Amino acid sequence: MNVETGVPALDTALVWGGAVSLVAGLLAVVWRAVRAALRLGRKLDHFMDDWAGEAARPGVPPRPGVVQRLTSLEERQSRVEHELYPNGGGSLRDAVDLANQRLAHLCADSDLSEGASLTQGGGPPGGLLTDRPCRF
Repeated sequence: MNVETGVPALDTALVWGGAVSLVAGLLAVVWRAVRAALRLGRKLDHFMDDWAGEAARPGVPPRPGVVQRLTSLEERQSRVEHELYPNGGGSLRDAVDLANQRLAHLCADSDLSEGASLTQGGGPPGGLLTDRPCRF
């Protein structure tokens, strides 16, 4: 197959034009790959900064890392759980149970003395626990 046009100057221009196009296409592909790698590297750098945390800089407060933040959340959760279960008088649950016992003692309602809770709808309509007033 003959790909010559018969005009040597035109043939040379076409060969050089093809070579320039090929080089430009390869440069474009390489540039896109390098740009994608730089973006990925930047994202990885941000992720590592978030994971490890950052020390304080002038005008910027320190940011704790993920491990420090998880430790802080676990400590807060343990403090909340401490309040949810009876532990001998020091938790919120103990205070609520004591208040319920005192209320049951003050308002001698048969539903409360049998252990029914207020949330089970054990009282008469209107939210009153008994027909007679309690001794407060």
